[in-house]
Amino acid sequence: MRLLITLGLLITLPLLTATSSHKFYVSVTKIEYKETQNSLQIISRLFIDDYEMLLRERYDENIVLDEAVWSEQVDAYSKKYFSEKFKITINSNEEAYTFVGKEFKDDIIYIYLELENISTINAIEITNRLMFELFEEQQNIVRTKIYSKQKSFILTPADDKGVLNFNKTH
Repeated sequence: MRLLITLGLLITLPLLTATSSHKFYVSVTKIEYKETQNSLQIISRLFIDDYEMLLRERYDENIVLDEAVWSEQVDAYSKKYFSEKFKITINSNEEAYTFVGKEFKDDIIYIYLELENISTINAIEITNRLMFELFEEQQNIVRTKIYSKQKSFILTPADDKGVLNFNKTH
């Protein structure tokens, strides 16, 4: 009888642990060049709970990410974090973008950024280190649409930059 119970536990225990859910650590950033407006519009999507954990660890353990209680301090932390971890270089010049705002949808926070007065893009380099210090498995997907050309790449802690070159006549 004892042997049957032991065998039963040995068989069912691995099955129970195998069904636990695996969490993905991913962000998606969309970058689109609006040639008629001379602007680069950027939308980064992050899981709210992951981003909240990151802000708590880096800045303030009492932060709560909730649209109803979003504070200017959380805006300041977000601007600071993005400026340190998300860089855009256009035609060999690192550009400063504007933090436009944020929006909550389900379990995702959308962070809106914009680069203005961009008349031509011959080359663009995107460095995206968002969330890397929190999750080793983090992957940052970057999707671009520049001069009607769509390109995508995945950035990881070991490879955190993507470079695209464009023919001047596009």
